[in-house]
Amino acid sequence: MTDRIDGAALLNEVEAFHRRFNVFPNEAAYVAVVLWDAHAHLLDCFESTPRLAFLSPEPGSGKSRALEIVETLVPNPMAAVDASAAALFRAVAGVDGKRPTILFDEIDTIFGPKAGENEQLRGFINAGHRRNRPMFRCVGDGANQTVQAFHSFAAVAVAGLGYLPDTIRDRSVNIRMRRRARNETIEPYRTRIHEKEGFALRDRLATWAEQASERVMNVWPALPEGVTDRPADVWEPLLAIADAAGGDWPDRAREACVVLVTASKANDKGSLGVRLLTDLRDHVMVGIDRLPTVAILDRLNALDDAPWADLHGKPLDNRRLSRMLAEYMTADNEPITSRNIKAAGSVLKGYYAADLRDAWARYCPPPPESPLPPLPGTENAV
Repeated sequence: MTDRIDGAALLNEVEAFHRRFNVFPNEAAYVAVVLWDAHAHLLDCFESTPRLAFLSPEPGSGKSRALEIVETLVPNPMAAVDASAAALFRAVAGVDGKRPTILFDEIDTIFGPKAGENEQLRGFINAGHRRNRPMFRCVGDGANQTVQAFHSFAAVAVAGLGYLPDTIRDRSVNIRMRRRARNETIEPYRTRIHEKEGFALRDRLATWAEQASERVMNVWPALPEGVTDRPADVWEPLLAIADAAGGDWPDRAREACVVLVTASKANDKGSLGVRLLTDLRDHVMVGIDRLPTVAILDRLNALDDAPWADLHGKPLDNRRLSRMLAEYMTADNEPITSRNIKAAGSVLKGYYAADLRDAWARYCPPPPESPLPPLPGTENAV
């Protein structure tokens, strides 16, 4: 009979292994990465699997090394730098009967601004976040084709420059890597020497996962206040593992959850449409009930730290402004459109704050100071 493994002590060892070779931006990152390593061994216990993303603005920030250490600790790692979507569909179905843990390095070459469209890969990574979300493809030759379901539920870790597409970022534990400072030192990683140490920890994680699976499956860990919706999906498996491990891991995990979820919200500027609505509310139409389009464009394009003066090499114009705002609705459930505004004896096209207010309340983050009034009919909602 296999001796029971102390989960907290084992996670401490995994953390120490990471610390030898990785410099993460904060304590929360170490906690999250260790729990993610463990979760890859317990995947069948969960309804969702968070993606792990090591991202940085510049090369040389330790992203690939972080992924390399993760590779030694997770089950059946599969490096997928240039893997096609079709190859991944079949791999998750089982290579030699084993579901892989997929590791994407240089993810910016797939989803970066110069990478072109990779909607099949994006769809695969998104769908595989939750169990029982197969992707359907036609297989066969010519007229002899049938529809086949390919399961996509698999643990995925990525590393790359810049940001991920919103749909992937929201499903991820995001670690914003930095170049090491001069006073931050790590041990040189030598594959032939240190890989075996990682494999030994991996095997013990696998054994502990078997012992802990009953304590992890079908549990609903207590979430920190304010962690709901997609962040809750991301963190529930990690918190469940921390609770099963015991020691100080339950407290550390919840502290890490708050730190990383808060940081993610701070870095999340939302879609370009939400940014437009927010800038209109907070910078362009403050205290104004209507404004001509030409004045709106002048003010938007003059904003510092805003994208409007350079959208793919061109400033925002009235046609794109109209198209973007028409995606949102007024309180009367009509698309937001420009209307006539009388000014100095002439009539100009422009926008009314009354038409934008419902979209502001529904989509924008709270304003810096005074909150917007509640939506009609929601004043007494709980």
